[in-house]
Amino acid sequence: MTSLWKSTVVTLEMIKWEHSIFALPFALTGAVLAANGWPALRVLGWIIVCMVAARSAAMAFNRLADARLDAANPRTAMRALPAGALSERFVAGFVVVSIGVFVLGAWMLNPLTLKLSPVALAVVLLYSYMKRVTRWSHLVLGLALGIAPAAAWIAVNGSFDVRIVVLTGAVLLWVGGFDVLYACQDFEHDRKVGLNSVPQAFGIDAAFWIARGMHLGMLFLLGWLIVLFGLGKVAVIGVALVAILLLYEHSIISPRDMRRMNAAFFTLNGIISVVFFVFVAADVLLRR
Repeated sequence: MTSLWKSTVVTLEMIKWEHSIFALPFALTGAVLAANGWPALRVLGWIIVCMVAARSAAMAFNRLADARLDAANPRTAMRALPAGALSERFVAGFVVVSIGVFVLGAWMLNPLTLKLSPVALAVVLLYSYMKRVTRWSHLVLGLALGIAPAAAWIAVNGSFDVRIVVLTGAVLLWVGGFDVLYACQDFEHDRKVGLNSVPQAFGIDAAFWIARGMHLGMLFLLGWLIVLFGLGKVAVIGVALVAILLLYEHSIISPRDMRRMNAAFFTLNGIISVVFFVFVAADVLLRR
């Protein structure tokens, strides 16, 4: 029992489960927009369960798929699987359990979420192999997180509204942009072993400009979202703060200085998602 607990703790550390905060606030934004206020606590709870379970399954599966690649990369060689702190069998079991929890949550929400749960799982799991076939795998990762607000909308209403796709697109570009930046750290390794990425294909300088373009596209889509849903000044302030945070994120790293990449990737992006949710939720609730 002690060994099981220890392995579980190591697995949660390996997948950085606390970074579920990246996509969760955008999922909650989708839920608030769908309900035009707070959704029922039961629905909200199962949305959170599904989000954490799906991300846990995806991250653990990614570590399994990339175990040999991680072992060959000096930056990732000390991760739990290549370092021998976990067995592949245990991590595979963790993936299966996480998938089971996700499907249970989808079933508890409504028939449409259950029917679409295999599609969501396919997107979040198959991302792990995209870097082997396309330089644009960053956008597939973006889609994996970007479907969260659309899924939350369906969870609340049991139906689909095309307007929420704009938020999906915004999250896709946001995640894709910062993943392009993060991949710059592995530029030399990816070229050496033949893995695909935007930095590997176009070089680090161009990758930074592509990431900036993606983040500008994100801001445009967030502005469009405000118009589509008739949101007000509070939401506009939220988007403005997101723009400022993105500007700061890009100011603390450069093609020649990536020492603060972790601060830009983990800390600031978590703040960005929370800020956007808080201001949009406040706008919706104040207008009721």
